[in-house]
Amino acid sequence: MSTIGNAVSGTESTARGRRILVVGAGPAAHRLVDALDARIAADPIAGAMPLDIVVVGEEVHRPYDRVALSRRLEGTIDLTLGDGSLWERATLVTGSTVTGLDTGSRTITLADGRTFAGDEIVLATGSSATVPPIPGAEHGRVYRTLEDVDSLVTDLASFRERRGRAANVVVVGGGLLGLEAAGGAHRLGARTVLVHSGRWLMSAQLDEGAGQALGRIIGGQGIELHLGCRPTEVITSPTGKVLGVALTDGSSVNADMVVFSIGITARDELARAAGVETASRGGVVVDEACRTSSPHVWAIGEVAAIDGRTVGLVAPANAMAEVVADRLLGGDATFPGVDDATKLKLSGVEVASFGDALGTAPGALEVVYADPARGLYQKVVVSDDARTLLGGMFVGDAAPYSSLRPLLGRELPGEPSAYLAAAGAEAPAGVELPDDAQLCSCNNVSVGDVRHAITDGCTDLGELKACTRAGTQCGSCVPLVKKLLDTELTKAGVEVSRALCEHVSLSRSELFESVRILGLSSAEQVLERFGQGLGCDVCKPVIASILATQTNGYILDKGQGPLQDTNDRALANMQKDGTYSVVPRIAGGEITPAKLKVIAEVAEQYGLYTKITGGQRIDMFGARLEQLPEIWRILVDAGFESGQAYGKSLRTVKSCVGSTWCRYGVQDAVAMAIFLEERYRGLRSPHKFKAGVSGCARECAEARSKDIGVIATESGWNLYVGGNGGYQPAHAQLLAQDLDDDTLVRYIDRYVMYYVRTAERLQRTARWQEDLPGGLDHVREVVVEDSLGIAAELEAAMATHVDTYVDEWAATLADPERLKRFRSFVNAPDTADPHVSTVRERGQSRPAGDGERAGGTVLVAGATIPVGPGSVGTSGGAS
Repeated sequence: MSTIGNAVSGTESTARGRRILVVGAGPAAHRLVDALDARIAADPIAGAMPLDIVVVGEEVHRPYDRVALSRRLEGTIDLTLGDGSLWERATLVTGSTVTGLDTGSRTITLADGRTFAGDEIVLATGSSATVPPIPGAEHGRVYRTLEDVDSLVTDLASFRERRGRAANVVVVGGGLLGLEAAGGAHRLGARTVLVHSGRWLMSAQLDEGAGQALGRIIGGQGIELHLGCRPTEVITSPTGKVLGVALTDGSSVNADMVVFSIGITARDELARAAGVETASRGGVVVDEACRTSSPHVWAIGEVAAIDGRTVGLVAPANAMAEVVADRLLGGDATFPGVDDATKLKLSGVEVASFGDALGTAPGALEVVYADPARGLYQKVVVSDDARTLLGGMFVGDAAPYSSLRPLLGRELPGEPSAYLAAAGAEAPAGVELPDDAQLCSCNNVSVGDVRHAITDGCTDLGELKACTRAGTQCGSCVPLVKKLLDTELTKAGVEVSRALCEHVSLSRSELFESVRILGLSSAEQVLERFGQGLGCDVCKPVIASILATQTNGYILDKGQGPLQDTNDRALANMQKDGTYSVVPRIAGGEITPAKLKVIAEVAEQYGLYTKITGGQRIDMFGARLEQLPEIWRILVDAGFESGQAYGKSLRTVKSCVGSTWCRYGVQDAVAMAIFLEERYRGLRSPHKFKAGVSGCARECAEARSKDIGVIATESGWNLYVGGNGGYQPAHAQLLAQDLDDDTLVRYIDRYVMYYVRTAERLQRTARWQEDLPGGLDHVREVVVEDSLGIAAELEAAMATHVDTYVDEWAATLADPERLKRFRSFVNAPDTADPHVSTVRERGQSRPAGDGERAGGTVLVAGATIPVGPGSVGTSGGAS
């Protein structure tokens, strides 16, 4: 049992043991106390040295996770670190500022006059947000604490209520916190502008290629970027009301609120006033043991300057806390150096880097894969012989980070390019990480530490994280921890858990069967029976999909609305400028002239960009949320229904004209395609799936690139399954041949429903088929030979779906309560967003990209075209 005791107020040291005074109550302070508690509990010798710990913090909260600060924008989410029991063994004084430090008597004085004397003092005062010295800066705000975030949420909502429109928010600073602030304001409905002094975002951490890729994605989300300039003034009215921000390039932007996030300044004023040595650029100077220039005074976290610089990252702060904990208990630990590896999501965009990500080492080689159209940038930095890994940088898709990060400084087991998206982003098969490789940089946990914990009985992911601390901070290493756990358990002959997530212990297929057998019909029932807590972004959409498949009910009823993602909630695909696309179903690609006319009239009336999709449909882009019911009313009345381009479900059944018109066609491909599309429309599945029907072996419908491919023969139909296009293309494989119409449909029924029941979350048919024991042979045994005796059951399930199908948009239009979901905001008569600009191109309007504002230019097909008056307009009309 820990012998950390509760401290009492006073100037004398307690009789119970040494008193440790910790100034500051942030994450670093929490880690220090937690480390002391754990070491004392685990070590009998340390346990014989009772400590009396007092932690003083100026915020009113217990220590909370600043890394996850942006999650607070989603609501009043509790970010408190730990379960609170730690403070039963140490004293936490919140809402109090330490105003005085006497290193001679080792006392601290609080603003309310209280004093505490101690044997050791640890400074963990952290840092504050930097505000630029420009006129009007006092009218801005910062993004640093819970209060900062909560006030931003409250003020944006209040502004909309009072003014009847969204607030214009200017965020100054394009680093980590600046991007989080801009993304948060944008998600809360603000018209957001981001100003950054660098020529690309995160210019201190990313190279130009990565920064440009990040900027493309962020700009595409509707956040306006002003790069390569600084603010010179916050423009205000005589009453102090914020009106705008003036920039160094001579321009200005409108603003109702200004958020500064240009960096941090170490809170070293207490130490400096007490005569403790500070660094020239700020921070309390410490040595490798985190000792300051004053005996018995230590410094950790963002206020500590080691080797002359401060570091605002989690991993170094935790490492410093562990070093001081060890030293206070008689150890000789030293700071291992700064690990600035980081992986996080900024405005929904994955960004990660580690090691020498900028390739500054002599002879360093950079292996780069970039796809500007997708906003994807991946770079691996290796030694001049292309063998030793020196670093990496990823934007848009950070999947390689988990495999590469533990190999830093080691010889790669394969070609560097093999880890990038173009080659599958997978480590070579059979490669095992060495025990001394670092797995979790935040908590300095090695691969060997995790392996030993598994051997000692931590065979559950939650237990493993708790006993090793791996994955408990930023979470970026959790996938690798899970993979290592599965590998070690498999080696030991233990069946590996396929739990959906930490809230649901069942796999998706197990959950599907459980819901089906018990006849559950609501998300509340499922979570109550099989879940823990409130669920997460992994399990909630899966539950919604399973219920939609089995009940065929309206996907936003019975508490399922909050479970869905943005697209499903809007019954439409959100585009990069915040508008939505409308995709009516055109079964088999067949459409009458009358229906074509309706689509044309809708597109003209609402100024929508139109394009024929790869699945033989017509997509209309640029509709605002509140316009969707109006548009769908016209389409539904004309006989159209939802094409469900937004859902994990059947998308399209592509067809050629077959024997109807083509002189080579041997079967009626159009009729079969229409029949299949109308049969499987609306069926929710683990992932989207597509089909194709070709009328002869010439394969004009490209059926073998689809999840379900049907190709006509002289004797009937050949059925191919498990093909996919997209990121990892796969050709479909022949399941059965020369089938008549009825047999073909029965086999497809069985195949699709078997996939829906047994595939894992977001698993395409190709990957599902590969993972099944026996692969295609197993599928053939189940679907064709009925080896499991479930063919009739699968067919009956599909028949139920067909019989109960209801078009989602028709159901929405028939219910006034459901229609309320499609109001952007109640008090604004004019809902057009003037900050969503469009560019006229090839006779249509599309979203304006970076630099495509009036007076700028746009690069089209290799030619630079001026964008002048009349070329740029606002969304919602044919500008």
